[in-house]
Amino acid sequence: MGEDQKEEQQTNMTLEELTQALDKEKKRSEEHLTRLKYLQADFENLKKRSDRQLEEVRKYSNERLIIELLGVVDELEMAVKSGHYSKSAEVMNQGVEMTLKKLRKVLESEGVTPIDCVGEPFDPSKHNAVEKVEKEGVKDCTVVEEVRKGYTMREKVIRPSIVKIVDKPLSNSQKGVCSNEQC
Repeated sequence: MGEDQKEEQQTNMTLEELTQALDKEKKRSEEHLTRLKYLQADFENLKKRSDRQLEEVRKYSNERLIIELLGVVDELEMAVKSGHYSKSAEVMNQGVEMTLKKLRKVLESEGVTPIDCVGEPFDPSKHNAVEKVEKEGVKDCTVVEEVRKGYTMREKVIRPSIVKIVDKPLSNSQKGVCSNEQC
């Protein structure tokens, strides 16, 4: 019986050690779970804060541009006011020209530049053709008139130019012969 008691004590000790080890691991697991919950809450708070900051940046990102444009509005208002007082179209015209220069400077500071197109070959990525005109001595598909200016912003076309382009004139022999497709 002595051996059975010894074996039982060892089993009890092993059982106690295992129970203690299990309790220790449970406690450690609970600590990890608690830490994980805190980290998850911190992450959610960080996400909400960055979303709020991003929304604020979107809301006010063009504030500097708007402030510059308000200067242009002020100048237009002064031009209109001085045009009423002077009753001179020349004074009004000068005021509008000065304002236009300032507006172009604001646009240029934002990376907006006009597209040069007259005399250039037609480029569908920069131009929208609204009319083909016949013109002698000019290469086919060349822009001959700009109807509305186009603009790029830092190399990206933000508004294509509306243009008229050259189409080959019909020769005298072609003018006499007219098929249904040509007329």
